[in-house]
This record gives sequence, structure tokens and C-alpha cells, in this order.
Amino acid sequence: MKLRIFNPRAASLLRGSALVLLSLGTAILLSDFPHNRATPLIVLPALVAFTGTLDTLRCIKPRWSFYHAGVLLCIYMDLMAICMILFFLLYPYTRWITSSQ
Repeated sequence: MKLRIFNPRAASLLRGSALVLLSLGTAILLSDFPHNRATPLIVLPALVAFTGTLDTLRCIKPRWSFYHAGVLLCIYMDLMAICMILFFLLYPYTRWITSSQ
């Protein structure tokens, strides 16, 4: 018997959230957060996070229910994680923000 989380054709809320959170952790490790190293490898966790968000979007039901509300909260969490990953990706390249005069 194959588990639903390992079947990419079946919608899985757990798989989508896990992909996003693991990619956020990977982006934090790759960026060396307090020092904010510029590395283009953070594009890979960003793509994985977008894939996880799309997998979470597949779980929305057409009619409103508390499950639908929970999926919306998970989507908001995914969007915040994607914003953090994009911040880790783009911030080291913006020298004008940190330059002192």
C-alpha cells in the first residue's frame, strides 16, 4: 500500500507544508543568516517552496468549511516563508541599503 504523501498525483497538505518548511530551513542554512552571504543557490529552495505552495493550493475545497480555512492559513504561512526565502536571496545584492555615508 502506497502512502498518500508519496503519491504526487494526490493532493497532500502535509507534503506541501513540509516542502515549504524544509526549503525555508535550507535557505537559512545556505544564506548563513546573521552574515547574509550572497549565494545564488537559494534559488533552488525558492523553487521547492513554490512547488510546495502549489501542492497546498491543490487541497482547497470548492465549498467553505473549517478545513478550507485551515488550508488558507497554511497558504498564508507558505507565502510568508517564500517572502523570507526571497529576502535571503535578494538582500545581499542590495548594497545601497547597508551602505553608510
